[in-house]
Amino acid sequence: MKFTRPLAAGLAAAVLSLLSACGGGSGGDDPPAANMGTLGLSLTDAPTCGFDHVNVAIQKIRVHQSATATDSDAGWAELNFSTPKRVDLLTLTNGVLASLGQIPLQAGHYTQMRLVLAANGGSNPLLNSIVPTGGSEVALDTPSAIQSGVKLNVDITIAANQLADFVLDFDACKSVVTAGNSGKYLLKPVVAVTPNFVSGVSGYVDSTVANGATMVSVQQGGVVVKATAPDSTGKFLLQPVAPGSYTLVITAPGRTTDVVTGLTVAASTVTLLNGATSPLSLGVSMSGTAAGTVTTSLTPIDASVRATQSLLSGEKIEVATRGVDATTGAYSMTLPTSAPMVAAYVAPLGALSFAADAGAAAKYGLEASSGLATKTAGPLTLTAGATTTTNFTFP
Repeated sequence: MKFTRPLAAGLAAAVLSLLSACGGGSGGDDPPAANMGTLGLSLTDAPTCGFDHVNVAIQKIRVHQSATATDSDAGWAELNFSTPKRVDLLTLTNGVLASLGQIPLQAGHYTQMRLVLAANGGSNPLLNSIVPTGGSEVALDTPSAIQSGVKLNVDITIAANQLADFVLDFDACKSVVTAGNSGKYLLKPVVAVTPNFVSGVSGYVDSTVANGATMVSVQQGGVVVKATAPDSTGKFLLQPVAPGSYTLVITAPGRTTDVVTGLTVAASTVTLLNGATSPLSLGVSMSGTAAGTVTTSLTPIDASVRATQSLLSGEKIEVATRGVDATTGAYSMTLPTSAPMVAAYVAPLGALSFAADAGAAAKYGLEASSGLATKTAGPLTLTAGATTTTNFTFP
């Protein structure tokens, strides 16, 4: 994917000199400056599930033109941090980005990125850590495979004398999982690498749901493209989001799900869904629980489960997703049993007319994923105050 901005030759040379001093570059003879471009990287996050802080320590970022290159192959370019860059992911919602730096690269197409995390230990056992809501800080275990580099498939084209600006979108909700009843947490990074589009969506929810438990997302075909949590005023900003047509979904514990279909995002524009004087109020709803276990041959267990609903229009939306417990495979999601409220998008700041999609009330599909495999169940009909158990088994 090509997403570039002009970069003056003098600035490119300065960046190259600075990054080389910091450990950037692939080593050996540098290609001629005329064939060089720059990859700019930032970090952002989706809302998390039940945590006040999620801290990760980034040691380096590596990129390669081959999707199959191994750690020891030649041709890697790197952005190194002499001291691990420790970031609280939960400060990076609502359009907030943390700059990671820039990597000078030979012009060409790059298809692999490795995110290398530093390990806990020594004088800093909480380098990677989490703070559960209402709890104390505990270590976030990073398996050795993560420390050697989380492989990310990318589609990045570097043009000569151009800056390609990309964002690492870290999904903390899917990336942090429990491991049994010991109070141990594991980090299994789920990261998307996307162009840093200016375009996005902004709006407001009512102050009664302006909390960290409310999630606002834009989706396509039931797949979340970008998600965030409203700030304390109820404002939300989903950015960067590519131009296109989306379904906006708002969920909150004990509330109905609000859905806006046909939401249009134009290039270089932040679409204003509604203003502070007309915030979206989610109705109160009873809830049921979808729970069960996922069994795999992997140790630790690496799987996730998501709950979806099919609307009268035939469109599918994701309502919730969870990573399963890495030791037991258990998962649990509390979901509204009232009908989702659906409105068609009309225009920026236009009046939205919501109506209950009665046919979807309390009905959910479940999708369990492990590796490249996915298994489905449903539609299930949940009962308020009760638990519906669904188990999944992978080879």
